Amino acid sequence: MNEEFVIAFSTFPDAEIARKIAHELVENAIVACANMVPSVESIYFWKEKVETSAEVLAIFKMTAARYSEFETQLRKLHPYDVPEIVRLNVAEGAADYLRWIEESCSRT
Repeated sequence: MNEEFVIAFSTFPDAEIARKIAHELVENAIVACANMVPSVESIYFWKEKVETSAEVLAIFKMTAARYSEFETQLRKLHPYDVPEIVRLNVAEGAADYLRWIEESCSRT
C-alpha cells in the first residue's frame, strides 16, 4: 500500500478535549477514525525542568492526502503550545480496512 495511509499520534490534557477534537476531525472527513487511550502518564522536559502529566493519547487513521490538513487543523484546535503530532506511514494493512479509511476520508 505504499504510504497511501498514515497513523498519527497526539496527546491531550483530558478526555473531553481529545474527544471534541477527534469528533470534529472525523465529522469533517479529515480522519477516518480516532482511538482514545484514556490514561497515559507522560514524563517530559519542558521549560527547563522535568514534568509529569496525566494525558489522553489519541491515535488517528487517515489517508496521506489528508495529513497536511489534519496537522493544520490539529494545531489550530489543540490547547498545547507545542502539541505532539507524530506521523507514521502505513506500509501494509488489511485491504478492506484501508479501503474503508480511503472511503471515510473521501466523504464530501
